[in-house]
Amino acid sequence: MSDYAMYHALGEGAPGSGDPQRKEEANAFRPPIAASPAGYHQSGSPAYSHTPNQYLGAPSQNTTPAQQQGYFPPQPPSPYHSEQDVNNLTAQMGAVGLGVEAAGQPRQNKKKNRHAYHNLETPGGTSQAFNGMPQSQVGTPTQFLNQNSPQVGGAQWAQPQITPAMSQFPAAAGHSFAPVSPASGMQHAARPGEASSGAFTAQSTQGRVDPEHIPSIPKSRDGPAKYYLEHVYPTMEHHIPPPAVVPFVAYDQGNSSPKFARLTLNNIPSSTDALNALALPLGLVLQPLAPLQEGEQAIPVLDFGEQGPPRCRRCRAYINPFMQFKSGGNKFVCNMCTFPNDVASEYFAPTDPSGVRVDRLQRPELTLGTVDFVVPKEYWSKPPVPLRWLFLIDVTAEAVNRGYLDGFCEGVINALYGGENDESQDAESTKGRLPPGAKVGIVTYDKELHFYNLSSSLDAAQMLVMPDIEDPFVPLSDGLFVDPKESKAVITSLLTQLPNMYSEFKNPEPALLSALNAAVTALTATGGKIVCSLSTLPTWGPGRLFLRDDGNMHNTDAEKKLLTTEHPGYRKVAQKMVESGVGIDFFMAAPSGGYLDIATIGHVSATTGGEVFYYPNFHSPRDTLKLSKEIKHTVTRETGYQALMKVRCSNGLQVSAYHGNFFHNTFGADLEFGVIDADKAIGVMFSYDGKLDPKLDAHFQSALLYTTGSGERRVRCTNIVASVSDGAAESMKFVDQDAVVNIIAKEAAARITEKSLKEIRGALTEKTVDILAGYRKNFTGNNPPGQLVLPENLKEFSMYILGLVKSRAFKGGKEPTDRRVHDMRMIKSMGTLELSLYLYPRIISIHNLDEKDGFANENGHLRMPDSVRASFANVEEGGAYIVDNGQVTLLWLHAQVSPNLLEDLFGAGQSSLKGLDAFQSALPVLDTHLNAQVRNILQYLESSRGSKALTLQLARQGLDGAEYEFARLLFEDRNNEAQSYVDWLVHVHRHIQLEVRGRRRADTPDTIFG
Repeated sequence: MSDYAMYHALGEGAPGSGDPQRKEEANAFRPPIAASPAGYHQSGSPAYSHTPNQYLGAPSQNTTPAQQQGYFPPQPPSPYHSEQDVNNLTAQMGAVGLGVEAAGQPRQNKKKNRHAYHNLETPGGTSQAFNGMPQSQVGTPTQFLNQNSPQVGGAQWAQPQITPAMSQFPAAAGHSFAPVSPASGMQHAARPGEASSGAFTAQSTQGRVDPEHIPSIPKSRDGPAKYYLEHVYPTMEHHIPPPAVVPFVAYDQGNSSPKFARLTLNNIPSSTDALNALALPLGLVLQPLAPLQEGEQAIPVLDFGEQGPPRCRRCRAYINPFMQFKSGGNKFVCNMCTFPNDVASEYFAPTDPSGVRVDRLQRPELTLGTVDFVVPKEYWSKPPVPLRWLFLIDVTAEAVNRGYLDGFCEGVINALYGGENDESQDAESTKGRLPPGAKVGIVTYDKELHFYNLSSSLDAAQMLVMPDIEDPFVPLSDGLFVDPKESKAVITSLLTQLPNMYSEFKNPEPALLSALNAAVTALTATGGKIVCSLSTLPTWGPGRLFLRDDGNMHNTDAEKKLLTTEHPGYRKVAQKMVESGVGIDFFMAAPSGGYLDIATIGHVSATTGGEVFYYPNFHSPRDTLKLSKEIKHTVTRETGYQALMKVRCSNGLQVSAYHGNFFHNTFGADLEFGVIDADKAIGVMFSYDGKLDPKLDAHFQSALLYTTGSGERRVRCTNIVASVSDGAAESMKFVDQDAVVNIIAKEAAARITEKSLKEIRGALTEKTVDILAGYRKNFTGNNPPGQLVLPENLKEFSMYILGLVKSRAFKGGKEPTDRRVHDMRMIKSMGTLELSLYLYPRIISIHNLDEKDGFANENGHLRMPDSVRASFANVEEGGAYIVDNGQVTLLWLHAQVSPNLLEDLFGAGQSSLKGLDAFQSALPVLDTHLNAQVRNILQYLESSRGSKALTLQLARQGLDGAEYEFARLLFEDRNNEAQSYVDWLVHVHRHIQLEVRGRRRADTPDTIFG
């Protein structure tokens, strides 16, 4: 063996433990545990020293004996929280054994040397049997290994299984496999269900189903979340990613992290017929610039000079870990199209006797699934420069009167400089906000356009007014875009004065389209990002809009016309932005709840790859903190501009559709983005153009060509591999539930302008029935007809689809079209984490926290309480709950909530609900135990969400309008013009039974989903 690290297949201890060349690298590649988010109160804090009387039933050190009772009267333990119930649920809902060969059996018919060599180093000293080696010498199985059924495709916190994509190295046959660390209690609790009892019995005729015994999304999240506090996710060893909401540290072994790409099926059927039996979509959710978690290795940036990165001459795929080197290293075989390419002399390295390049471990592009390539001039459309930011600020009467202009200016200052209290850290904070070389400009608009010279040589900004809004031009050549650090005094002075300047002369009508055209003109030469505020319907000048939504077209076929735009002016400016490499984010507020025609205006941001931040019923100062945080997030998140994307796949497959917010000229062309940022995702659908070879793997590669914020032209290359099987049974064990839901949601959102909402809701129901009936008919054997049998990896699928039917985008009943179209476009660009939260919120009860919840455990990780099901049946009298769906965070307080709890949470004297400030958006910082716990929990929630900021909104029972939003988010109950979770399952089950008997007639022809 010429290279030790290549073949330590069954070594015990840390990877590379016996290899002198790898000793120092192991820690950098493999963090042992997920790092704790910074800023949590540790146990030594003053807040921790108070004994929490409300939890232990004992008097606090600083309270009188009269308050011994605590926050909450003692109650019998809920069956929902019992450990026994967890096991019962797992047993009831587990998948039925599929009767295929057991995991670990060798494949005798693998094509020799087909797979690219890949070093499957395992974190934390675990080991893996490679190449399908039978694990007959293992001894007793671990405690969570199901002995009664095949374990292929078990969840990631169960025993790792072998798939064709993972079996790339021969293992020394004489070694025996011994787990380094036996299963913990957490692993045991989170084990997959027993296949021997894989059915959940639903008495569909009477509808009597115990709500506590149906699949629970909170339980499906809490178990893995605790497991991944102490474990990493190795991307090649496990082929079912963690639930999207769960924070985890991914260890890239050549297959990209699920944060960047998730396949709906990690084992793909070889033919169209086999896929049709599943009724599942074959798709890929891509989030190419997704943020990394603390503890993960940064994406390497590789520069191959003027030649650029090596690529396949036939299909133009980029070099990746799955390309195979032949002829002693002189040729590489493309893993997409199998074309043998010559290796350029400057990239040549010899191969060892087993066909592995001797420099492979020093080549990140041959060992990692996600890399950045710096590209030469042939990839440029214009010389790349650091990102130009243009703040386009609405200064009309509504913005001034309602405090929106004040809040927006404050937010821009905070985004650029970190607020007024960071003077001592001025250089540090500014340096960290924008990449070096980035420049900012400011333009304000009402009936006229106002440009500002922000040159650092001036004492104050100079304003130039552009009255010609029919054909505006940019009156400044120098001073419009400046370095924010050099011109800090001028910029902050201007933003501070703007609200007062425009409070004297107020124009009620904005000329938005003229402002957008002027902004594009200013950025045409370089490309860049526009951040635009708007507070009222633009009814002045070219592109003036009118009130289209009079409320009479809701729930009619004509409603879909309100959800799109035919306005030529906005369509033209959107296309011009994309061509110029410009994107736009809108911050749109309706202070009086008015109509803004987001369908028309938001079309510009949707086409350019931007985003709309929408504040219906904006109230200052309640919403000012949220506005400020979201402006800061927009400016500081990773942003690329002037971007193109191409997705490639193996022979036998082809791209059939793209879903997301981008510009697509013709189907075969690349996707074009004015801007793309860390929060944006794209759905890609695939179809068959032949038959896949089950002896080979299926490969997918996305390449995003973009310019970074610091002005470097790069390609972000993301590689995914999946195994292929003859039948569909194997594929059902490797389903990624979050990716399936995301693809179906994006496809439904894409059809909202073509089909009526009723048709889309009907199609979602039919799709759910098709998937579950397909499983029941083809893979479950002879189960009694009264049982609803759910696949192990799709147990919660029905609830997510019900959440989608109840979402603002698709729900029945009356819904303002602004909100509907905003949510529809948001779904099209949401990543899996943000969409999962949107479809089922996380709810945490804070009145019965354990004293250790909300503080670091012995390993330094925050201990989070279990979340609660989204049903009013689980809301306790006198309770207090945090409800977070990734868009809004409510603090719901029961009318009978304890005065002690209110004082501990909000401060002394705040002992009644009516006495609380209804417009507060954050908790005060107190030294009470409960206050510290809740602030730490909120900080944790803030670290795992999408683009929307976390600020609290009070929802006091019987007092606040936000209570209606709380009720709407209880998706397991009957609301939003749709059934309860139990009724929905019974309805779906009834249709499955009809389908199995061949008597079902689809209510809606399923022409919407492929």
